Amino acid sequence: MHGVYVPSSRLVNLELFRQINKMALKKNGFIPSSAPEELKKVLVAVASVWGDTIEDMEEFHVFPLKGAMTNEVFQINWPTNHGDLHQKVLVRVYGKGVEVFFNRDDEIRTFECMSELGQGPRLLGRFSDGRIEEFIHARTLSAADLRVPEISSLIGAKLREFNNLDMPGPKNVLLWERLRTWLSQAKRFCSPSTAKEFGLDGLEEEISILEKELTQGYQEIGFCHNDLQYGNIMMDEETRVITLIIRSVWQPHL
Repeated sequence: MHGVYVPSSRLVNLELFRQINKMALKKNGFIPSSAPEELKKVLVAVASVWGDTIEDMEEFHVFPLKGAMTNEVFQINWPTNHGDLHQKVLVRVYGKGVEVFFNRDDEIRTFECMSELGQGPRLLGRFSDGRIEEFIHARTLSAADLRVPEISSLIGAKLREFNNLDMPGPKNVLLWERLRTWLSQAKRFCSPSTAKEFGLDGLEEEISILEKELTQGYQEIGFCHNDLQYGNIMMDEETRVITLIIRSVWQPHL
């Protein structure tokens, strides 16, 4: 049910939920009875938070979702103890290797804070390779949607709204440190010929020039998404409400 929230003190530790990703689950599939016992217990624990009693693992319906670029996303449904109603949650399994670009702990802290401020789906649980989110009844936008003036205007208004949020923590510019970290990682993974092809050896100097030029005089430091591509934007077709999804950590920025 849309809008249900598990308080942070009752977050469920789902260390084995990642095994959903390893199972041969087809569209409209089920959690098989052969699934690991600990995984079964975790799923039952999540359902029990809302007072639902699960007696058969096939009561959990699994729907792989499209739209994610670096993560794998699943909708998990199960029948409630209230007649024909079904509970829905979204399980996000993180993509491999993307932790090179940002800190997962920072992302979760930001996600939880944004949830408390009503800026995105609520955090219901977390596990080592992903998290469980409130299921948002909205569709993920496409590249074509961004060309629609009305939708672009709604996105701009939403972005302005949370750019002005007074988020906790130090308001430091992390752009330059992040760029240098990414450059260092790129050099570490690239062969000398590839580094030369993409001009990586000259980027350190370019970063320093940009830092010097852009840090002169007054700076307005704001809270930014840093990954606002169409796959991270959802829209409710009825209310036209825009929801921004955090897939990489939001940071204070120039």
